[in-house]
Amino acid sequence: MVETLNITINKNPNSKLDQIDFDNIQFGKIYTDHLFVAEFKNGEWDNFQINPYDDLRISPASPSIHYGISIFEGLKAYKNDKGEVLVFRPDKNLERMNISAERMCMPLIPEQLYYEALDTLLGIDSDWVPSQVGSSLYVRPFLFSDDDFIGIRPSQDFRFMIITCPVGAYYSKPVKVNIEDHFVRAIEGGSGFCKTGCNYGPAIYPAKLAQEKGYDQLIWTDGKDHKYIEESGTMNIMFIMDGKLVTPALGDTILNGITRDSVLTLARDWGVEVEERKIEVDEVVTAAKEGRIQEAFGAGTAATIAQIELIGHNGTDYKLPAVEDREFSHKVLKELDDIKYGRIEDKFGWIHKV
Repeated sequence: MVETLNITINKNPNSKLDQIDFDNIQFGKIYTDHLFVAEFKNGEWDNFQINPYDDLRISPASPSIHYGISIFEGLKAYKNDKGEVLVFRPDKNLERMNISAERMCMPLIPEQLYYEALDTLLGIDSDWVPSQVGSSLYVRPFLFSDDDFIGIRPSQDFRFMIITCPVGAYYSKPVKVNIEDHFVRAIEGGSGFCKTGCNYGPAIYPAKLAQEKGYDQLIWTDGKDHKYIEESGTMNIMFIMDGKLVTPALGDTILNGITRDSVLTLARDWGVEVEERKIEVDEVVTAAKEGRIQEAFGAGTAATIAQIELIGHNGTDYKLPAVEDREFSHKVLKELDDIKYGRIEDKFGWIHKV
């Protein structure tokens, strides 16, 4: 890479910004005026552009369509009271994206490319970053095969893009989850630790079945015996159980969530006892029956902290303690928000200022 990318900027002459009601934003429905795109051809990154947000032209033979040769990330930008744009832990998203890229036989995203693209795009569309409490700008970097070849082999040409959209809350209320004991999200030796499209598409049908039964989301279990808790669809899962913060240990079937890591870091900093370990389904069900689960919540970029009010298993629903009485998850949500919006000191170095 050179000193600067020399990004070509093609401004959108027809901004949609004045049409947006920032007090009423649905997640993933509205996109900003611009996107970033770069090409990987002949073993090199080139053709860096910021263009008006628009549809793509892609080969009908692209392996991204046929074989799921695509990866993505999700992070958020916030606006502080000075009007500055703050991005939460983008370094961890780049790290995880390159882990996914290696697993999917894709080129790594250079740090310079990632940050110059991110900063330039967010600088141009900075007015799209909401200032309303609870809102943010969701940032979606993604990489996909741009080959014009239908054969199965490692691809040679790729496109790296970033799109952004203003968002409100992903879950507007506490969620009901059901422990999945038939369908499988990931298996040991697979790609469950990656953010690749082929992990998410097959999960939609089981989630749809659960929603038809009145649940909002699933708790996935291990793919071999359905004996152990793994994660919950759009988020990692955590419990305050017997006074300790307990969450499944990472492995190649569980996504290394950035919000997950942030919650664990804060908990340890506060002196909370943390256990990252295998958690049996029977342990959670028994603890729920006996009232030993004080809190249960999901942790993820989109959801941030999503309170779980009910856990279903084998046709029985276990109601958890009232959401308003949950001390730890409310405290950690406030602390994360205060860091993200620049209200308190960022002692962990998590904020990247555009």
